[in-house]
Amino acid sequence: METAENKNKFDLEERTAKFGENVLRLLKQISKTPENISLINQLARSATSIGANYCEASEAESKKDFSHKIAISKKESKETGFWLRMLVSSEPKLKEEIEILRKEVHEFNLIFGKIRRSCNKSIEN
Repeated sequence: METAENKNKFDLEERTAKFGENVLRLLKQISKTPENISLINQLARSATSIGANYCEASEAESKKDFSHKIAISKKESKETGFWLRMLVSSEPKLKEEIEILRKEVHEFNLIFGKIRRSCNKSIEN
């Protein structure tokens, strides 16, 4: 039996959008110190870019274009993981919540890496 939660877990467009929304909600809790402003801006951009690039990939004009857009999604998810790590250092009281997001971004890295490898194999053949 497929639940709505399971369906969304496999709907990567929805999943990346929810992730971006969750990061934006987290960022509203961050104190606006001078050092945090940069983290907030960088994290907002990279976290929401994961899904935006995935949406672009789904509209790709070729397999090569698709692979390129997926690679960008993977790069953005790696960058997001880095900024989340920095945020733990800056806001240790939010570590538990941030770690949930870091786990999700790690899964995105694995998923996009697998998609890209599969796509590149089909381009080569």
